[in-house]
Amino acid sequence: MVFKSDMWMDMLLTGAHVSVDQLRRLGVRTIFGCPGGAILPLYDELYHSDINHILVRHEQNAAHMADGYARTAKVPGVCVATSGPGATNLITGIATAYLDSSPVIAITGQVTTSSIGSDAFQEVDAFDLFRPVTKQNWRIETMEEVDQVFRSAYEVSFSGRYGPVHIDFPLDVQKENFSPTNDHVQPRQNFTDLRNLASAVRILENTPAPVLLVGGGTKWERDNTNILRLAELLGAPIVTTLMGKGAVPENHPLVLGTVGMHGKMVATYVLNNAETVVSIGSRFSDRSVSKPDNFGNEKNIIHIDVDNAEFNKNIKGVTPLFGNSKEVVLALTDALSERELKDGSEWRRKINELKKSCACDYNLTSDPVKPQKIIFELNRGLEENAILVTDVGRHQMWAEHFFEVRNGREFMTSGGLGTMGFGLPGGMGAKVAAPDKPVYCLTGDGSFQMSFKELATAVENDIKVTVIVMNDGYLGMVTQWQNMFYGKRLSASKIGVVPDFVKMAEILGCQGSVVNKSSELSEAIHAAQKSDVPYVIDVQVDPEEELAPFIIPGTSYGESYLGKRCRWRFP
Repeated sequence: MVFKSDMWMDMLLTGAHVSVDQLRRLGVRTIFGCPGGAILPLYDELYHSDINHILVRHEQNAAHMADGYARTAKVPGVCVATSGPGATNLITGIATAYLDSSPVIAITGQVTTSSIGSDAFQEVDAFDLFRPVTKQNWRIETMEEVDQVFRSAYEVSFSGRYGPVHIDFPLDVQKENFSPTNDHVQPRQNFTDLRNLASAVRILENTPAPVLLVGGGTKWERDNTNILRLAELLGAPIVTTLMGKGAVPENHPLVLGTVGMHGKMVATYVLNNAETVVSIGSRFSDRSVSKPDNFGNEKNIIHIDVDNAEFNKNIKGVTPLFGNSKEVVLALTDALSERELKDGSEWRRKINELKKSCACDYNLTSDPVKPQKIIFELNRGLEENAILVTDVGRHQMWAEHFFEVRNGREFMTSGGLGTMGFGLPGGMGAKVAAPDKPVYCLTGDGSFQMSFKELATAVENDIKVTVIVMNDGYLGMVTQWQNMFYGKRLSASKIGVVPDFVKMAEILGCQGSVVNKSSELSEAIHAAQKSDVPYVIDVQVDPEEELAPFIIPGTSYGESYLGKRCRWRFP
């Protein structure tokens, strides 16, 4: 039974009951987690509520599922674990959400307040452990705090720059009775500071060669037509970071693709040679800008961000515009529409020529199967509303480079932390949030083995995802670096042929197929689309195929390693 808030003043309730009811009233409909002794009172209340709970096989994956859910539903995701190892297992997933600015609420059980500090069974200092990887952190020490803390956690995670929060919930506080107050948390205001708007307008109306750099902060807006409108008004090309991939449709003529270490060469060249850069929701990470110290020396940089701590952090001398990206871009566009802008036709002509020189052929039909061919078939065969979630490794970078996020498609990955194992649980969270959309996980044989156990969770909860494994028998990215920079000494990077992913999938109640030839890819994708259960496509890819182009760490974009297939030549 779930009590309504207007009844609270007349009855005694447990802390666990109030917490679950508060989550329900905040709109939480699904929780991902794994119970244990220190969190059982909360789970007992979940038994009586209408909140859907998905039992994971490992707590880290609960955090990844909540993260994928949040990024797709555009609301905070919730994960729960017990004390001790349950809490520590969550941390990698919460750190992933923190680096990618995803709103996740992590709730962990804790030993009783009287036992804290005594090294009780399954006690860890979760409060301090979560501190570096959360926006805010609470340990509830009195019953009267429960209602307010849970409301604050939801609000903090989903205001300003989004991010994860953590609640450490002692066992005795969950169990004891009290009469909660009906006080309300005052919502935080997301302020917009446009004091530099006039300066930004002057810069843009006097430069014929701007470029828009679109980052992951913009993807929380369901409609980014304002970014396209600004680009069209300026005649400016759009480049994106890895986390910003898909924020604008990549088949738009002004969109050049991703920049940086594994991005499109044309996008990286244009970013580095533009007179003016308008950065929208990007933090200028080392993967996007290879040498930040030199990047802004001869440029005008207008930096739009909801987190003012990012201004002048990695790139100095910017013109900051603080606030929600949609609101700031709209204000900038409106102001520019009243001005006479410089003729940028020569800049646009040059961009179009460069774009043609970066059109690689990745429909590689030779065998063994080339990783690029997999992306070609995904572009051709996936539905227009499909969500592609990647793990971390070379497969991720091939997807960044070649997968086209157009129309209603979405792209999701672990960017800042680069967490192997994110793909399958992240995709499952996305599927729970959007059950009508087809969800695909692109992974490698190394990454997949870190979370494949969650296929059982997918089967039991009818979460229909398709997993495409680029299986080369190695930790591919590590192997390539060892080949290039460590004298081809392959130290601990060979995985081998074990296990058989399709047999494992079938044992867990899924279906699957092995692909040995490029001609079999299309048929395998079609079979997965027709399947009523999770499906695993094990693609035996060429282990000798190297990932290129890429910018070698510590070098400039002009020193990029192009490899044997890249057609790009620097002007």
